[in-house]
Amino acid sequence: SEEFKLFMKRLPMNYFLNTSAVMHLWTMDSNFQRRYEQLESSMRQLFLKAQRTVHKLFSLSKRCHKQPLIRMPRQRSSNYWLNRIQSFLYCNENGLLGSFSEETHTCTCPNDQVACQGSLPCTLGDGPACLSCAPDNRTRCGGCNAGYMLSQGLCKPEVADSTEHYIGFETDLQDLEMRYLLQKTDRRIEVHAIFISNDMRLNSWFDPSWRKRMLLTLKSNKYKSSLVHMILGLSLQICLTKNSTLEPVLAVYINPFGGSHSESWFMPVNENNFPDWERTKLDLPLQCYNWTLTLGNKWKTFFETVHIYLRSRIKSNGPNGNESIYYEPLEFIDPSRNLGYMKINNIQVFGYSMHFDPEAIRDLILQLDYPYTQGSQDSALLQLLEIRDRVNKLSPPGQRRLDLFSCLLRHRLKLSTSEVVRIQSALQAFNAKLPNTVDYDTTKLCS
Repeated sequence: SEEFKLFMKRLPMNYFLNTSAVMHLWTMDSNFQRRYEQLESSMRQLFLKAQRTVHKLFSLSKRCHKQPLIRMPRQRSSNYWLNRIQSFLYCNENGLLGSFSEETHTCTCPNDQVACQGSLPCTLGDGPACLSCAPDNRTRCGGCNAGYMLSQGLCKPEVADSTEHYIGFETDLQDLEMRYLLQKTDRRIEVHAIFISNDMRLNSWFDPSWRKRMLLTLKSNKYKSSLVHMILGLSLQICLTKNSTLEPVLAVYINPFGGSHSESWFMPVNENNFPDWERTKLDLPLQCYNWTLTLGNKWKTFFETVHIYLRSRIKSNGPNGNESIYYEPLEFIDPSRNLGYMKINNIQVFGYSMHFDPEAIRDLILQLDYPYTQGSQDSALLQLLEIRDRVNKLSPPGQRRLDLFSCLLRHRLKLSTSEVVRIQSALQAFNAKLPNTVDYDTTKLCS
């Protein structure tokens, strides 16, 4: 019926529906429920008509030499239809409709040669890795397919990533959890960076008419060579004096692995789907706001130093009075015409630190010239290619990726420019020989 088709279209496909969940959605759909009640009523009438026909046949069968074999129609229960709906959802591949079993989470297909079972949905999990959702939380995996193991509600490959020995990349934090921790400025994801500025001090009032420069740096390329760091977000607490018309304007540059400021890239806030600053008013006598920039898993990237430039603009009502316009502050010589003062109570960078073994990567590079065994050179090139691609993948949005891998070689392995060029050339030549590979152009960042 049309009601059945509409009901099927409205069923959620992003998580697995057991019979209880289907029944709940059934009771919430008044049109579908009304149609089912009509079906039950017509079946009762049909059953009574069949009974009368059977009695008539029995009375006529007295004249027959053989008693007739009579089968009464059996009414299909709601459980039958619940299973039928599940079968349409999960056993309807390749043009065949099978029968779904909720106990085993498998399909019985009408033709053994062609599979009718599709992949069971789960909100989290890497594609077909998730076999079923957790019974107590449908946003987590409860079981994994062959070749995967269950870890903290996610299915991960049983074989460890070949690059994990050299450099780590991932975190178990999901975006919603990450956003919650950032809103609470949770110290568990805070990276303790050193604040440096010649223009201002934290918790001190200053005149914001002129541009101010601040650094949050880790210096780990000197003191913590066994770690690299990922930035997930940034938070500032900015206060203005009462009745101030100034509006802070922040520009952020990221230096991925150390080196000079010229080797930083500009963070395109609120451009090309990049996140924007979120401002939250604080319950303080002054005009104080929390400024939070949440990168999340989508825009997270390597960082060693965060460069923040602060300038101000004046906020004023437009000619119509219902819109705001901004213009640059003028240099007022008369102190009585001062536009107000500003102070920054704290700046925090949020993220996590990852394992990094520079000696192991140097050992891979050595094998390019002095292979230990036959085939070890190809193996080293493959692993270096994997590291290069995964590092460059964490570039900011843009038409071309940044060559972050060269920055890693220059500033964390302390290789010369000529050595970096030689390694990149060897990787490019090797990549060209591999089947079905697509190389990509990168933008140079580090000299």
